[in-house]
Amino acid sequence: MKNWSKILIAMTLVLAMVLSLAACGSKSDAQQTSEPTPTPAPEVTLDTETPVNIMVLNGTTGFGMAKLISDAAAGEAALNYNISVETDASNVTAALINGTTDIAALPTNAASVVYNKTEGAVQLLALNTRGVLYLVTDGSVTVESFEDLKGQTVYAPAQNPTFIFQYLCEQNGLTVGEDVIIDNAYAQPADLRTAVAAGEVSVAVLPEPMLTMARSGNENLVTAMDLTAEWDKVAPEGSLVQGCVVVRAEFAAEHPNEVAKFLEEYGSSIEFLSGDAETVGAVIEESGVFAKGAVAAKALPNCNVCFITGEEMKAAMADFLQIMYETAPASIGGEIPGDDFYYIG
Repeated sequence: MKNWSKILIAMTLVLAMVLSLAACGSKSDAQQTSEPTPTPAPEVTLDTETPVNIMVLNGTTGFGMAKLISDAAAGEAALNYNISVETDASNVTAALINGTTDIAALPTNAASVVYNKTEGAVQLLALNTRGVLYLVTDGSVTVESFEDLKGQTVYAPAQNPTFIFQYLCEQNGLTVGEDVIIDNAYAQPADLRTAVAAGEVSVAVLPEPMLTMARSGNENLVTAMDLTAEWDKVAPEGSLVQGCVVVRAEFAAEHPNEVAKFLEEYGSSIEFLSGDAETVGAVIEESGVFAKGAVAAKALPNCNVCFITGEEMKAAMADFLQIMYETAPASIGGEIPGDDFYYIG
């Protein structure tokens, strides 16, 4: 009897444990099924009626807009874009100042100048071009380092290229005006390119795609230095940023969804440039961003086109503007822009 009693007690305990585990499982299942269903994100509504006026400069700064221009013309863009291509940066800055354009692609120093002139009426959306400058010689002068430039006259386009080259000379121990002369006789890149191709100057600073065009007309030209690589030796790496896209602050405040959509489509337009060279060249030419698509496609690998937004954009631009302020304050409008210059989204 005692054995049967022990067996009965043991069976009772096992049954109690099984029931307890089943109850726990049921409770856990009940808890899982009672969790609230996530609320779907609200659908973003876009204003597809209001024109989004955009101006871009022809050349490298505008390359990234080519596919978007093509898509807009074909009715395949999300927004009602009205995009014009300009050859004169002053037209773009004037349109930003008087409010006749909403978004613009232009040189980074020009963006800072407009910010200062308008007391913060524009914001930086994205960086689209890193360094595009190269030191080229006609082959009669051997240049392997900045030391080799002592006693030379170097021709450079006015504004940004000159200030960047001035900074590099100074960082490499050359006094501009004494050790080396920077000549702006050919103030526009296209004019300097023509002079270089014709063999009228011995040493010059040329941006792409002007360098590619000059080399096609003068086989004696030698690319002596990549100035982006030289910049990275003496400044924070990646801080040589020469092209950007800005937005009027008022437009950004009133149309945040449209600005976000533009950035999405613009990023895709820039990514398109990494595709088939022949197709890319054709789209660039058809968009009006550059007259010779084949030249643009050939130059693209050396154009350092990029799409940088957010905090990374802010860090690179802040470093660049600080250097330009120390080198030539007037080149950025006399002051370094405040934090409200940067559109983080």
